[in-house]
Amino acid sequence: MLHFELVTPAKLVRSEDVYMVVVPGAEGDFGVLEGHAPLMSTVRDGAVKIYATDGATPEEVQVRGGFAEVGENGLTVLAEHVED
Repeated sequence: MLHFELVTPAKLVRSEDVYMVVVPGAEGDFGVLEGHAPLMSTVRDGAVKIYATDGATPEEVQVRGGFAEVGENGLTVLAEHVED
């Protein structure tokens, strides 16, 4: 499983283990699975798609701006704003 955290300047929005997350990167959407190579990307306005399991219908969370980082601890999306 991939550890995923979604954070805004105000709070930790999500912290969970998931199958895959698709991030709206500045240069296009990219999917992150467990074991992904380290990566840093800016995030454009759009939907972060969270897949709890393989083949699951994704949950979408609207974000505005920010950064995404893939590292040893999984994926962290630092969003400027998350839609409620």
